[in-house]
Amino acid sequence: MKAVFLDAATLGEDVDLSPIENITGGLTCHPRTKPDQVIQRIRGFDTVLVNKVVLNREHFEACPELKTIAVVATGLNNIDLGAAKAHDIKVMNVTNYGRSTVAQHTMALILALATRLLDYNRDARNGQWAKSDMFCLMDYPIMELEGKTLGIVGYGDLGQGVAERAKAFGMNIVLGCRPGQEPGEVDGYPRVPLDDLLKQADVLSLHCLLTEETRHMIGARELELMKSSALLINTSRGGLVDEVALADALRNGDIAGAGFDVLTEEPPRNGNPLLADAIPNLILTPHSAWASREARQRIVEITARNLGSGA
Repeated sequence: MKAVFLDAATLGEDVDLSPIENITGGLTCHPRTKPDQVIQRIRGFDTVLVNKVVLNREHFEACPELKTIAVVATGLNNIDLGAAKAHDIKVMNVTNYGRSTVAQHTMALILALATRLLDYNRDARNGQWAKSDMFCLMDYPIMELEGKTLGIVGYGDLGQGVAERAKAFGMNIVLGCRPGQEPGEVDGYPRVPLDDLLKQADVLSLHCLLTEETRHMIGARELELMKSSALLINTSRGGLVDEVALADALRNGDIAGAGFDVLTEEPPRNGNPLLADAIPNLILTPHSAWASREARQRIVEITARNLGSGA
């Protein structure tokens, strides 16, 4: 096996790549690869590892020796799967590596918004607390999670992890139907049509893949159906939500807050509606929910097992 990793820097410098090196018998690593460098760098290799580098028909036609693509992530949006199949190239990805860390990040966003943590921290540090005429500040409404309804759309490994943790906080779990899903019951939780879930959820957390069916699954109409006291959390894919509609909904008080780890364009070099000033009770993190060292090392180990088994 002759293997090259085109964007090794995306896994960080603190992970141990030796499990992959041991399976492949060596690994050529490039920290990053620009689109015009791809063909030159994969030529002569039968195995290519990528995270976000795009591989398509042009690359496959130019490099007929390529037999395997190992994506060190779950999403396969950057791979032309049809062209890979036509060229008899096996594509493998990594699943079930980030349950603990993504669920942890999701709960952190929920808790920070529910307690207005950033607002109270700011006012404690900028002198507002010192000016108070009593022992505390109570300027921002705090939501107690116990007894509240958490709606989860996308009940795979990550959604299940969030449900487990939210249940420990005493929340009631209700699942929402993704496009094409039928109502019913899963793991003892009711799964209801999305519109019904939007009307009852105190917190809505998204854990779906981005497809043509799920793109802008939450738009202006859906946001209007939500409670004005509700929170929207997205640690999945930015395109699931119409970001212009969300910015408007937060400014207008149609929902109470949002916590996002993802945006439609990443990094947002061309700006984004959610990066505008004066959007209240919005927390943004830079697609970091997955990035604990433990999770990144798990990606390496799963990739090595995939390559070893030919999965």
